[in-house]
Amino acid sequence: MARKIGSRYTVHQVIGRGSAGTVWLGEGPDGPVAVKLLREDLATDQVLVGRFVQERSALTGLDHPRVVGVHDMVVDGDDLALVMDLVRGTDLRTRLEREGVLSPLHATSIIADVADGLAAAHAAGIVHRDVKPENVLLDLAAPPGVGGSPRAKLTDFGIARLVDAPRRTRATRIIGTPDYLAPEIIEGLEPRAAVDIYALATVLYELLVGHTPFGGGHTGAVLRRHVTENVPPVAGMPDGLWRIISECLAKAPASRLRAAELGTRLREQLPVLAGLPPLAVPAQRGPADEVPSPAEAVYAETDTGGGAHRRRRGPAVPLVPAPSPDSTRDTHTSLRRPSAQELASYAAESRAQRSATAPVTSHRRRKLVRRRRMAAVLIAVVLLLAGAAAAWTAFAAEAPAGAARALPGAAPAVTGPPV
Repeated sequence: MARKIGSRYTVHQVIGRGSAGTVWLGEGPDGPVAVKLLREDLATDQVLVGRFVQERSALTGLDHPRVVGVHDMVVDGDDLALVMDLVRGTDLRTRLEREGVLSPLHATSIIADVADGLAAAHAAGIVHRDVKPENVLLDLAAPPGVGGSPRAKLTDFGIARLVDAPRRTRATRIIGTPDYLAPEIIEGLEPRAAVDIYALATVLYELLVGHTPFGGGHTGAVLRRHVTENVPPVAGMPDGLWRIISECLAKAPASRLRAAELGTRLREQLPVLAGLPPLAVPAQRGPADEVPSPAEAVYAETDTGGGAHRRRRGPAVPLVPAPSPDSTRDTHTSLRRPSAQELASYAAESRAQRSATAPVTSHRRRKLVRRRRMAAVLIAVVLLLAGAAAAWTAFAAEAPAGAARALPGAAPAVTGPPV
């Protein structure tokens, strides 16, 4: 059923759902558009509405082929809407879930497109703050890129910043998607352009490997890994690509690449990656139902309207319920920022886990070395005996009868008159 949005737009059907609202197929004065209706609780927040209007020029002025453009922003009664380009395709999350990991060439080409879009946004002073596969759209109507790779566009620019209004989110809160949060966000620093680079490298890792480098399990465990752990190299990943990912996942924001540099570096890798098959996918780390340690038991909150919140222990709660919740990959959430003491205990927890597993690993390695040595000795003995037996057989077949008698233990030769 058609529905009017303001005086210029009509929406017809839902084509997607996100953490901040619902996306509709719509019609405007210039043709088909996508209209994102923000959640009703956001539309009734006067602080947010005022900020929404203030951000209008920044969001509508971001014009780049690798960014889903925002044409208009509508405030009409209870409707708070973004009118955007209509991209005929699918989002990267859906592609990943349907087809599995991508080839290095396709994954790198897609992320290079997104890096170009981020470079334009960062140059305009806009930080996305929620880069993830759900916010990357594959434009299947556009001519393909290198090697047939679909062209990518980044969407939902500024949504995280709009939702993160002063009255809704205090300095003790984190708004974002846990798997893609840069360490400095968890530690309470102001999100800057480097947080988008960290998140984008996480997405590239996920496209290649099948899961995020620090995801899985309780939200507190995910946050701890972001702050205290480094990602080990992935078997089979091209060296040049791995160096780029590891640079962008650096704990220090200043050590990460800039978006423009990232796009250039990734495109330099494309000739090397042509023809390479997808990587063999290793098992994801950690069970999804692991019991958190006390240091990882981070509170999560859901907005109950009117600025009130409900707290509970456990994983972060999606702001928009999904049809099939995934406890290992929470959607855009609001959760309590860990205190300095909790961050310190995260590091202690990581050290304890490493020290607990190290003796076991070392013991197993020693046993494996001993077994290999014993096997090598046995093989050498068998080969020596086989060689001696072969030499004896050859000698016995060629030696004269007299020589046979001279050999110790040889049977006496039978002689007699000729017949």
